Amino acid sequence: MSRPKIYDDDLRGRLLLRAAQLVSTGGVSALSLRGLAADVGTSTSAVYSLFGNKTGLLRALFVEAFARFGASQSAVPVTADPLVDLEALGTAYRVHALADPHLYGVMFGGALASFEPDTETQQLAASTFAPVLDAATRAARAGLLRTEDAQLVATALWASLHGLVSLELVGFSCSPGEDARTVFVPALQSALRGWLRDAPARA
Repeated sequence: MSRPKIYDDDLRGRLLLRAAQLVSTGGVSALSLRGLAADVGTSTSAVYSLFGNKTGLLRALFVEAFARFGASQSAVPVTADPLVDLEALGTAYRVHALADPHLYGVMFGGALASFEPDTETQQLAASTFAPVLDAATRAARAGLLRTEDAQLVATALWASLHGLVSLELVGFSCSPGEDARTVFVPALQSALRGWLRDAPARA
């Protein structure tokens, strides 16, 4: 039997967005299917029809969060300069997190700590790391890095980005009123520069 037309992709998207808001601020325990349906102005039967049950909803939320994030990383153009690409990927990371803070919380904020993704969803999450790893690998092969371990460099840069963005999202600043971007950009560039071989400064 085909899905009723009233249970369309727009409704699915609104349910996922509201679910992300609930779990990113209150954890999985803050999410009830009845409450979610009421918040979005639909019925619990719509939620069950679209997601099956709460576990199905959480899986869909996990997939949606990483799919959107992965798309934002994959959209960054690949150029002939992997160092430029690494900086662009870092900038895109921040832009996406600020645009989708609740979905960012689903991915990296511990909102779904009690959810155990299956193999397929784990692979989806891991695939979002590919653009950064690819750029680091190209930089290592070009002899631009002080190590050939591209995985190490990519992971370290990723961790730096996560720390910077996570602090910004919770409103932390050592200098109140300071534009977070004025910290993020030089911090990103410094983190990347720390992995470069000794060489003349790049323009």
